[in-house]
Amino acid sequence: MSAVLVLNGPNLGRLGSREPDVYGSQDLPALKLLLDSEAPAGTTIDLRQTDDEAELIGWLHEAVDAGTPVILNPAAFTHYSYALRDAAALVTKAGIPLVEVHISNPHARENFRHNSVISGVASGVIAGFGFDSYVLALIAIGRRS
Repeated sequence: MSAVLVLNGPNLGRLGSREPDVYGSQDLPALKLLLDSEAPAGTTIDLRQTDDEAELIGWLHEAVDAGTPVILNPAAFTHYSYALRDAAALVTKAGIPLVEVHISNPHARENFRHNSVISGVASGVIAGFGFDSYVLALIAIGRRS
């Protein structure tokens, strides 16, 4: 495993200031530092965030083309983006690990957050452990790669 693509969907660029009681007080640069420190030697963490569904889909296509494992926090797209689901399926159907992550536990929140259209095509799902959800996903990918 030489690289892992860590993709974050809408509003996650506001981590640290957005609902710290739900998402914690750390921001994406802190997540990058954590993942860099936890990554196996020689593994590069490519962390990205967008509020644009099309850009997120393009990054998943990039992962397929490069054979790069993905940690995906689809954020609000989790619940309704069939286009993102189809792009995620391209990743796993190519035999590339894709782990869906969530900082909070969607099942302990509002009912509309209980359904994920991504989970059915992901290699696995980790939720509710804050930034450790990403670390656990990194460990899982390392074991599968």
